[in-house]
Amino acid sequence: MSEPVSGAGISGVNGALPPPAHILVVEDEPKMAALLIDYLHAAGYRADRLADGREVAAFVRGRQPDLVLLDIMLPGRDGFEVCRELRGFSDVPIIMLTARADEADRLAGLDLGADDYICKTPFSPREIVARVKAILRRSRRADASTAPEGKGAAALHIDAAAYRATFRGVALDLTPVEFRLLRSLAAVPGQVLSREVLLNKLHDDHRAVTDRAVDAHIKNLRRKLEQVAPGCEPIRAVYGVGFRLEL
Repeated sequence: MSEPVSGAGISGVNGALPPPAHILVVEDEPKMAALLIDYLHAAGYRADRLADGREVAAFVRGRQPDLVLLDIMLPGRDGFEVCRELRGFSDVPIIMLTARADEADRLAGLDLGADDYICKTPFSPREIVARVKAILRRSRRADASTAPEGKGAAALHIDAAAYRATFRGVALDLTPVEFRLLRSLAAVPGQVLSREVLLNKLHDDHRAVTDRAVDAHIKNLRRKLEQVAPGCEPIRAVYGVGFRLEL
């Protein structure tokens, strides 16, 4: 088992400041990993390193890092498999790193639930740190918008009889199909509904449609919710399973 390489990073003098974000670097090339960790420390982050893909899921479950920098070419289990495994139980932001710039690889990583995808050729640790900062900013804005003290403003109200829904006090312009999907997800907040279950909710007449129709309508529904609350992602995908509503 590879040993995590840690660093305290840079912390503020004021004890009231939040602790530095914790980044997990999954990279089997020692020099590249060391350079990345040096840059992350200089930017004020804590960082750990793993070199074997088989160790990542247990680390994320136990240590709950704020972001994962995930190489694709890893011993034990490649980055695609690791990303798929993480998305089965965690929404931790993931940036995939690869020496290959093929569009197919980029799309595969994003389809598996990665938040960003960076080619390491040429290698630019400054760019990687900049992407880390950008994704953490978005993640923290989303966390703040769904914090308990903000629940009054973030409430979702559904009028089933009138086929109307409001989010954060703003009326949503939904199609009947989008309304049915939102109503179904809102009925069991935090629980995952499979595509098959949601498929049966799309149309009152139970016409024959493919499960890709669910993805298309969910995409439109997400866009409308995010127009009301930029940076908030109340509908989360669980890879290979379905979707859940988090408010």
